[in-house]
Amino acid sequence: SAVALLVLAAAGALAVVLGLLPRGPVNRFCAASNNRTGFLCDDRVTCVPASQVCDRVSNCRNGEDEQEKLCGDLPSSLPGYLIFRCSNPTYWVYADQRCNGMNDCGDCSDEMGSLAACLPCGSEWWSCSPVLYEFCSCVPRRLCRDGVQHCLSWSDEYIC
Repeated sequence: SAVALLVLAAAGALAVVLGLLPRGPVNRFCAASNNRTGFLCDDRVTCVPASQVCDRVSNCRNGEDEQEKLCGDLPSSLPGYLIFRCSNPTYWVYADQRCNGMNDCGDCSDEMGSLAACLPCGSEWWSCSPVLYEFCSCVPRRLCRDGVQHCLSWSDEYIC
């Protein structure tokens, strides 16, 4: 009986090594470009930015970023790390859209407040109260001194 157990254990180990038995759940969290949240492909190398998961374009070699199991019932079918819930619970955005300077939630909850936990405007941004709904508390510096008011205070035209 001890020999039978030993043979059974060896067969089980061989099956796991050869991939014949299912493995445990795979952690697919990764950091994509600019340290943004991503989805790790089966090759364990390719990291797909969260907003490119379930976009009907296969970014993983085997298409695992577009599988029905993952994309069948958005957002509930996605792992929690891939989504950010806006302050209005009926709205969500992909996690890599949080703190990107754009008003993706529509109420700036993805850019401001305790839920988002964003850092102050980076070097590519100018801090002000924007006049455009597209931005929340910063405007891109490329818009500075372009002859168009983007900040309520006009600081993007006279100070930036």
